[in-house]
Amino acid sequence: MRKTDYHIHPNYSVDAAPVTIDAYCAKAVDLELEEVCFTTHLEIDPDRRESDNFVMVNGKKHSSFDWTWLDHYFAELREAQQAFKNTLSVKAGVEVGFFPGQERALERILTNYPFDFVLGAIHCVNHMNISSKQESTHFFQNSSLTTIRRDYFNTLRAAIETGLFDSIAHVDLYLRYGLVHFGPAVLTVHRGVIEPIFAEMARRGMGLEINTSSCRRGLKDFHPTRELIGLAADAGIRVFTVGSDAHALHELGDNIDAALALLAEFNLTNHIFTQRQAIPYIYSSF
Repeated sequence: MRKTDYHIHPNYSVDAAPVTIDAYCAKAVDLELEEVCFTTHLEIDPDRRESDNFVMVNGKKHSSFDWTWLDHYFAELREAQQAFKNTLSVKAGVEVGFFPGQERALERILTNYPFDFVLGAIHCVNHMNISSKQESTHFFQNSSLTTIRRDYFNTLRAAIETGLFDSIAHVDLYLRYGLVHFGPAVLTVHRGVIEPIFAEMARRGMGLEINTSSCRRGLKDFHPTRELIGLAADAGIRVFTVGSDAHALHELGDNIDAALALLAEFNLTNHIFTQRQAIPYIYSSF
């Protein structure tokens, strides 16, 4: 089984452990991964400028929109690509926390740097971080399932319609803490609204991530659930990636074997990306 991990946060992400790209690469070789993609967080909600719009450079906070951080990031990635060229394929990616209205700023960043892979995500709804345990409590306590259905999926559709992303991360992220607040009812909130969104993703050739981080938080399924994977396949989505969403070294490669087995169960294929182009991963580079 050819193993990849396409969702890794090195020490450039503000919420990640101080683990370097090189250290992750060395660990990836130990885990017999064949290809990894680093996906440092890039958050673009202007209302959260004082809390989210930062990366770490040399251990210090740095504005995401001061592009000089990307020069450091790509230099370090190139060094890793050279150092591990005989044992590991290393790709340059980013995870964008999408917020409507920031498309032009985001496009400028994405077109000025040679990313292999751009992962889109909905982390914030109505300027509140639903992936944060503390913030999500306030959000869910003051929201109904109807509100979540409308606001989350409207934001998701807007992200897809920008055409800026290669794949969508943890598409049902609202389950991480929403399941605690709403119980099993939240598991079906997508029905009737996600199908046309998946159809649009398929039309654009956009990918969908199988994200294994949910298992580390006590959820039964990966992101997305088995039901959602089936709906995505039915809608015609054929590009899938697998990622651990590692924010610490011990999380690298977490449950990747199981994610690949799940794709096989649905007769779906894991993909890799080079220069923003999806490639079915049916070969070995080495």
